[in-house]
Amino acid sequence: MLLNHLPTEITDRCQQFITLDAHTEGEPLRIITSGYPELKGNNILEMRQYVTKHLDRYRKLLMHEPRGHADMYGAIITPPITEGADFGVLFLHNEGYSSMCGHGILALVKVACETGAIELAGEGRVIKIDAPAGLITAKAHRDSEGKIHASFQNVDSWAEALDCSVIVEGVGEVRYDIGFGGAYYAYVDADDHGISCAQDNVAQLIDVGRRIKHAVMAAHPLVHPLEEDLSFLYGTIFTSNRVTNPEAHSRHVCIFADGEVDRSPTGTGVAARIALLHAKGEVELNTPLMIESIVDGRMIVSALSKSEFHGKQAVIPEVSGRSFITGRHQFLIDPDDLFQDGFMLR
Repeated sequence: MLLNHLPTEITDRCQQFITLDAHTEGEPLRIITSGYPELKGNNILEMRQYVTKHLDRYRKLLMHEPRGHADMYGAIITPPITEGADFGVLFLHNEGYSSMCGHGILALVKVACETGAIELAGEGRVIKIDAPAGLITAKAHRDSEGKIHASFQNVDSWAEALDCSVIVEGVGEVRYDIGFGGAYYAYVDADDHGISCAQDNVAQLIDVGRRIKHAVMAAHPLVHPLEEDLSFLYGTIFTSNRVTNPEAHSRHVCIFADGEVDRSPTGTGVAARIALLHAKGEVELNTPLMIESIVDGRMIVSALSKSEFHGKQAVIPEVSGRSFITGRHQFLIDPDDLFQDGFMLR
């Protein structure tokens, strides 16, 4: 029985989306290549506002079940906005649209170069990407075996708050720092609070991570120095010194959006972490650190230089990680499908 052919009568009656899927250090990225309606806006933040208001059902359709899952992550490619940029991007997840995504940047660069969408020759090249948090400068090169490697310099990243505490319902007093690396995160030392960052403890990590996020949001309002749209706490990042790789500095488990668990160490998360560590005097500039994830993925991060961002003493982090294409999908939306907008079980 052959099931690899779609009759024209099916494709003609169904709305279609084509995606190219990848992952960075285990964290998925669904790159939407066709089928999405036109995005309107004069810059990336305006486009983000437009899709939120007018096209959110398509996010739910492609991120939520039955076509996605609670931990799916996506990207919409946009035309470049900033002079010199190669393209722009909006990032999607189970709750909405993030301001920046490190694992997504790494996957996009790797996929664009591997598929030939961006030509990569000689010593490599710089790729500039418009994201809601700002212009991202990425780099790609081929090694002696022809394999493509990607990294990016993040936006200015800083320590927003150090040595804070909040009472969390069902948990008690929780100590935290807040860092910005394209998004704001509350950092909690899991070891100090007796919380395991192992895979078999993911249910507790989700539960406590969500509780901490909401408690910090209530106790510690955030104001981005430039953009109101970036003034929100994106998630909780648990840090741990209990690592699997002896070369790793620490482990990260990021609980973001609506209880979503990052399988990677979180690109924006490691960027903000290096800013926190530098602010505390625990790491010097140009000192690479390996951060591992809940599934033993890893990213390398360093603070390249100091900077100042509208009164914030910041650093410019560089982040690298490994990305791979996992498949190409043709999604069909039958007009009679009762789950056209998807659903999410957690």
